[in-house]
Amino acid sequence: MENLGNIEKIVAFIGALVVFTFAVIGLRGEWHKNGLDDNVTKMLLGLMAFGCILVVLACFGILPHTAPGGAA
Repeated sequence: MENLGNIEKIVAFIGALVVFTFAVIGLRGEWHKNGLDDNVTKMLLGLMAFGCILVVLACFGILPHTAPGGAA
C-alpha cells in the first residue's frame, strides 16, 4: 500500500504543476485589466496558484499531517 501512496503523490505533484502553469499564464494575461470581474478573476487565479504551491509542499511532506477531526 505504500507504493499506492507514492503514486498518488506523484500524480498530485504533476497535476499541481500543470494547473499552476496555466494559472500563472492566465494571471499574466489578466494583470493589466481593471474591471471588477477582471479583479475577481485575478484573485481566483492567484488562489489557485497558491493552492498548487500547498499541494507541492504536501507532496514533499513539508506541511504537517493531521488526522481527520484535527487530532494529531
